[in-house]
Amino acid sequence: MNRAVKHIGDRDAAFLAEMGIGPLWQLRAAPQAEPEVSAGPEPVAPAEPAAPAPSLAPPPMPRQVAEAPTKPAWTPPVQENSAWGVEAEPERVDVSTLDWAGLRQAIASCKHCSACSAGRKPVPGAGARQARWLVAAGTASAIDEKARQPMTGDPGKLLDNMLAAVGLSRESDVYVTSLVKCRPANANGGDRAPTLEEAAACRPFLERERELTGAGLVLTLGQVAANGLLGKPLSEPLAGSRGAVHAFKEVPMVATLHPGELLRRPGDKALAWADLCRAKTADEGESAGAG
Repeated sequence: MNRAVKHIGDRDAAFLAEMGIGPLWQLRAAPQAEPEVSAGPEPVAPAEPAAPAPSLAPPPMPRQVAEAPTKPAWTPPVQENSAWGVEAEPERVDVSTLDWAGLRQAIASCKHCSACSAGRKPVPGAGARQARWLVAAGTASAIDEKARQPMTGDPGKLLDNMLAAVGLSRESDVYVTSLVKCRPANANGGDRAPTLEEAAACRPFLERERELTGAGLVLTLGQVAANGLLGKPLSEPLAGSRGAVHAFKEVPMVATLHPGELLRRPGDKALAWADLCRAKTADEGESAGAG
């Protein structure tokens, strides 16, 4: 584990308390498996479907394993060229020179991937427009789409605690966004993971957000965001990207777990704390080098 996690001072202990992390440094004994007792073969009765147990889990987070849309892929509307009678895809906007107003308009009117379906409600980024960190999730969730804000609900609250643990906040230091601006939905309207096409179509928006904020570090949440920015298959496990400082364009990038995953597996908060320490060290190194 990262040295920053092994040796905890009073200041780090306060950070961990901000994240809601309990005592992490005492290993729990693994439960002993009970020996199996063979009672011999028994007649096999037809299995009855078990009644679903009541769920106490937090609201579902966007799927982190890539899958194809369950409905036919959306085809961009075509325009007829009056001179030649040919059809062409809508012209792509060069976002590299847009200001904040122009970027938001480009996101609102984008029609270049299968997530741009009828009734779409894109979720642009939010937070400090002059930021030290840009924090990127893979996609918005249904509750994010309803609020038209990234990282809301219980995962958003945990993210705010994680940022506070290293002395940062959305209001003053951090810009929060997602790689895919429109929530990918399946045929039933539920969340699904984005396709590679959708991630590639939206990536220029995130790149421009990073440039406009001037953020000196990118922190990704979950495997879709990390793999999408590193050019890896979206379904590749996050473990292949964690534990190192990568480069995104000209700034360092650190991958960590999505807060929705941490709500389901609180024991993994120690891993997220190590990632936050790694990101803070990389950010401070960049600041010292720039100075």
